[in-house]
Amino acid sequence: MRFGLFTSMGLQTWAGVLDFWRHLEKTGWDIACVTDHFMPNNPEREGAMLESWSTLSALAALVPRMRVGTIVLGNTYRHPAIVAKMAAQVDIISGGRLILGIGSGWQENEHEAYGIPFYTMRERLERLDEACEVMRQLWTQKRSTFKGRFYELSNAPLDPKPVQTPHPELMIGGGGERITLRVVAKHATHWNVWGGPAVIAHKGKILDEHCAAVGRDPKSIRRSGNMALLITDKRSDCDALAESIARRMGRHAANAVDTCLAGTPDQIRERLRQLRAAGADTVFFPTMFRPLPELVRDLDRFITDIAPEFR
Repeated sequence: MRFGLFTSMGLQTWAGVLDFWRHLEKTGWDIACVTDHFMPNNPEREGAMLESWSTLSALAALVPRMRVGTIVLGNTYRHPAIVAKMAAQVDIISGGRLILGIGSGWQENEHEAYGIPFYTMRERLERLDEACEVMRQLWTQKRSTFKGRFYELSNAPLDPKPVQTPHPELMIGGGGERITLRVVAKHATHWNVWGGPAVIAHKGKILDEHCAAVGRDPKSIRRSGNMALLITDKRSDCDALAESIARRMGRHAANAVDTCLAGTPDQIRERLRQLRAAGADTVFFPTMFRPLPELVRDLDRFITDIAPEFR
């Protein structure tokens, strides 16, 4: 299994993120990712928010071992041809370590603030489908021509190409069973979802069905879950973490308990075994639910005492 972090770009400083990533690199983590937003998700629209792509470009050069990526880009924010070009450059800067994570986009107040069309959920998902096709063509073909409902290319080049072949690890985030997982089956090399063993097992079976429908080997798609880490022997601490996740992420509240990787080291090991049995080969820990100094203590303990059994 691979173990990674994703760093919220909210309420951060450049120096703080760089120090944190260098610590992750030194202590043996496999992956670090940035989030992709322009403003906090609150009514006041106040608080610092680092820009994801420029931050990731610098981190890719300064943190030389871990895989680096986005978890996940909002497709509505940028034309996919521009994303493909930026991704190719970051893959080159990193020496072939990029994970390009992308989703349909969800933060409505952000779209309103910057005048970015939000569209319906269905149209956002249909745009994501086309966007993945656009990026894959540009990464793999000398010249690309594409005429979709939303995007067009006309004999478009992309040079230089990414280091990774046939293209960077393309991670699609989301768990929608009718459309999102079908888009994953068509395009992704990595599927990411909020949740633990129960979510990944249930939705993974549906992804397998979509893979069969499009003639794709489901084993060719990595699977990862986002889970909040807490090492504790107090059940009340675990319950409080689940409540915090439910409050901050209402759209994922039903999965709040499954989204916690919390408990004693032995309990966490058992959950990891369940994750592996459900098909997950990667786990990401978010930084936004706990104070960072407190979280780092658990991260250090996890990577030293728990992770080796699963590598």
